[in-house]
Amino acid sequence: MTLKDVTPQKFIAAYAAHLKKGGKIQLPAYVDIVKTGHQRELAPLDSDWYYTRCAAVARQLYLKPRGVGSLRKIFGKKKNYGSAPEHRSQGAGGIIRSTLQQLENLGIVEKNAKGGRIITSFGRQEIDKVANSVLGARSG
Repeated sequence: MTLKDVTPQKFIAAYAAHLKKGGKIQLPAYVDIVKTGHQRELAPLDSDWYYTRCAAVARQLYLKPRGVGSLRKIFGKKKNYGSAPEHRSQGAGGIIRSTLQQLENLGIVEKNAKGGRIITSFGRQEIDKVANSVLGARSG
């Protein structure tokens, strides 16, 4: 069983809990006050949002090698201009770079020679383990 067999919401929640339990991710100092994009009005309300973002980034990289620009598009959303038309806005690049650096320090992600980042074999094994545990909990 692989990551593709698990629903994204359940996997991201389980992998975020796994990363938090491991205790190897160092939270940035700004984690409680930063917004996740300029289109947002407030910082995330969930205190563990950084672990969730790390898990979501790892999932995206598992599915396809990507760079910061591509991930900014994925984590962006529409900006509300009131009565004016909405426009698509990108997510915060600093947060994505920070999560990628944390995942690199853990050995889950590495830089690709062609650009962007890819999942290492260790990272793929760890993600598949968490996906198997989510599938086992669902069926058992």
